[in-house]
Amino acid sequence: MDQKLQMLLDTVRRLVRRGAYPNLSKVLAKSHPADIAHLFSYLVPKEQQILFNLIENTEMAASVLSELEHSTGAFLLEQIGRETITEVLQEMPYDDAVEIIRNLPEEIAEEILTTMQDEHSEEIEQLLQYAEDTAGGIMSTEIFSLREETTVQQAIADLQQAKDVEMVFYVYVTDAHGHLVGVMSLRQLLTVSPATQLKDVMVTDVINVRTDKDQEEVAQLVAKYNILAIPVVDEWNKLVGLITVDDVIDVMREEATEDIYKMAGASEEELLYGYKSFKVAQLRLPWLITNLFGGVITGYLMWQFKATLSEVIALITFIPVITGMGGNVGGQSATIVVRGFATGRIDLSSLRQVILKELRVGIIMGAVCGITVGLVALIWHGNPFLGLVVGLAMISAMTVAASMGALAPTFFKRVGIDPAIASSPFVQTANDITGILIYFGTATLFISHLH
Repeated sequence: MDQKLQMLLDTVRRLVRRGAYPNLSKVLAKSHPADIAHLFSYLVPKEQQILFNLIENTEMAASVLSELEHSTGAFLLEQIGRETITEVLQEMPYDDAVEIIRNLPEEIAEEILTTMQDEHSEEIEQLLQYAEDTAGGIMSTEIFSLREETTVQQAIADLQQAKDVEMVFYVYVTDAHGHLVGVMSLRQLLTVSPATQLKDVMVTDVINVRTDKDQEEVAQLVAKYNILAIPVVDEWNKLVGLITVDDVIDVMREEATEDIYKMAGASEEELLYGYKSFKVAQLRLPWLITNLFGGVITGYLMWQFKATLSEVIALITFIPVITGMGGNVGGQSATIVVRGFATGRIDLSSLRQVILKELRVGIIMGAVCGITVGLVALIWHGNPFLGLVVGLAMISAMTVAASMGALAPTFFKRVGIDPAIASSPFVQTANDITGILIYFGTATLFISHLH
């Protein structure tokens, strides 16, 4: 946090503690909505509620809500009167209002939609029909478009009068039936003869998405083509909405956060429960139970090799090293593949190269670590065959771990399951089991030389 925000946070906390709410209202009135929203991540729910209730300007409150996590915004709105909720939501862009309403309890959401003015209610209900994580669910319906017969002079005049649209990065062109047929940049619009019709100068190859397109794929398209906005069309190619770069940034942040939570065996749903320990524990336990059973299986395998372990007790020295390094390598490979899927850098057509690359990396890292730990075993216990066993096991375990780290997310992707869930519980457990099998299997082969 920079110095300015830190000073603002300290001031807000001090005024809340003192109950100096009039002074706090004045501070908020002079602050930028984005700065106020940033403070909420450092405040407990009670402080968040106090702060939000002190924002007197409805437009300011709407701007703050637009910058917050949607679940947090819904929680704050639940604490105020229904009439005030309606007023705040009416000041928000429709796409942001829809996300807030999705997170409200169903009975409150229905009441709000009934209370809203017809125009707002119709737009929001239309957006609510689309799935939450699709282009239709995140698009804005406030879009600037013109008919193809419009002249450049008239287009500029219309653009100057376009006060209701959120952002205008490009001029989208439609035919008489509302079908998207072209696009023009604002620079192009200003450098063409005023009498020219848009259909004579527009670009007809328009990058667009359907309403049912997954939001992550939309973000990848915007990043790939370096555009500031992307139009949304229905199944008949009619222009129905627009997704701007600020929406895409939100999607990227949400998707990255979701992947990180899943890879850690947690869930973003925890944010909804605040400090409710039992609820949070309930969300995390399934992943931990998976690792628990994996640990039990690992212990069972070690018990099966008890004869080998009892004959050469020195083998116990390197069990944590073999399993730990395998888990680390597998986790690295899984993270690379999961992130590659998320950003679009890896797809099913390039998987073979990715898996072979991770296999080669595993062999190289395994060789370096295997030689190192083998020398440690030789120096420590004075047995060259123990060093050979530990070194070979390390090379094999790390190679298998790297391959499994790439293969597990790939398998989940192919069967239609989010690959992020494979990275932590599945890969870690699988690598512990294979590491133990490889280590003790190798030791059993050389048991006669290890005494």
